[in-house]
Amino acid sequence: MTFEELGLSPNTLRAIDEAGYTTPTPIQAGAIPKVFQGQDVLGIAQTGTGKTASFTLPMIDILSRGRAKARMPRSLIIEPTRELAAQVAENFEKYGKYHRLSMALLIGGVSFGDQDKKLMQGVDVLIATPGRLLDQYDRGKILMSGVQLLVIDEADRMLDMGFIPDIERIFKMTPFTRQTLFFSATMPAEIQRIVDTFLHNPAKVETEREASAATTVSQFLLSLPSNDAKTKRAKLREIIQNEALKNAILFCNRKRDVDVVAKSLSRHGISAAPIHGDLNQSIRTETLERFKTGDLRILVASDVAARGLDIPAVSHVINFDVPFHAEDYVHRIGRTGRAGRTGISITMSTPIDHKALASVVEMLGHPIPPYGESQVSASAPTTTEAPTKPSRQRPVRKRKTSKPEITAKPVVVPTPEKPVKPKASATKPPADTPFGTHVPNFFSED
Repeated sequence: MTFEELGLSPNTLRAIDEAGYTTPTPIQAGAIPKVFQGQDVLGIAQTGTGKTASFTLPMIDILSRGRAKARMPRSLIIEPTRELAAQVAENFEKYGKYHRLSMALLIGGVSFGDQDKKLMQGVDVLIATPGRLLDQYDRGKILMSGVQLLVIDEADRMLDMGFIPDIERIFKMTPFTRQTLFFSATMPAEIQRIVDTFLHNPAKVETEREASAATTVSQFLLSLPSNDAKTKRAKLREIIQNEALKNAILFCNRKRDVDVVAKSLSRHGISAAPIHGDLNQSIRTETLERFKTGDLRILVASDVAARGLDIPAVSHVINFDVPFHAEDYVHRIGRTGRAGRTGISITMSTPIDHKALASVVEMLGHPIPPYGESQVSASAPTTTEAPTKPSRQRPVRKRKTSKPEITAKPVVVPTPEKPVKPKASATKPPADTPFGTHVPNFFSED
């Protein structure tokens, strides 16, 4: 199938061709015709499958017919993170450059004044995070009565981040006659309840089984015997040094660990920087841009950014922590192996991660292959053990052949004599046994 067969306009096809795409992905081929037919769509697809274009492309053509009114957006796209919202905006700019569509981006970290100006002019496409959208609505800056198309993206991430009450409120604020496009990588019970409540006989488009990992990613597991954080960071540096690592996104479970790991890598001369929800938006944008341009080698991220990073040429994903939720494993490793490329994911596991790791393995349906010992630590035992045995055995054999009576005694006799002496003195009082016949003064004082 080609994009021409999906019924897209010549201007949209021209933009797609200039972007270098020729064949639609399965989620695009399944969803775009349903959107044009006016149906509600339930899209279930893993990250990195071209899901964003499956709703942006038909929306561009649909919205090209009509005109926006002040404070009344014609379409609304809800994203869980600032990064995802910004990247959806980039998609509209890329594919809609031959259409005269107005767009506004409502995310935190940007002044209300700039956003108010765009809303007053009227926008065809409004892309927002739940919190900032509701802030503007409560301030009377937005009217939802003109929304024709409502897109809820990464719904299961919304659930994890506690946005479900906000999503339900947004559904109730928009017209009943709207067309809803609902996308999620997984379908937990709470998400299914939302679908049953607010979607009208949706067309289900599912490209792969729920929570399946991309086949373009080679997965490995490095099991560590200790929970010690310093040892773990040292092993991380070994991985970075030993791997043919062009760049990598490194995931931690907690924001404080993101900062600690990024600082640790920087101190050891590895180009790294953190990105998480507590950072100012301008810093996050700058850090992400440095990583895209290659100025930054390691991007240390929290799960908030796991689905908000669309960077095609990421060679590695490293899970410094096994994720708390098994589904996050799929979204994390989906940051590599994108757009037809291959990638490598390495997950570091300690004894404290055993339950989380078991959940990941159960979800995948197969164990994660072990990371190669030769690449990390196998060299250490061979260098310490190999010299010891030959250095003792060879001299003994040579000395026996040349001067057996002289050399046999200093080599053979001292070794049994050391254990024999403690046995002979075993009848002495227990206090004397560690020191022979001499008792230290501090024992006599006690």
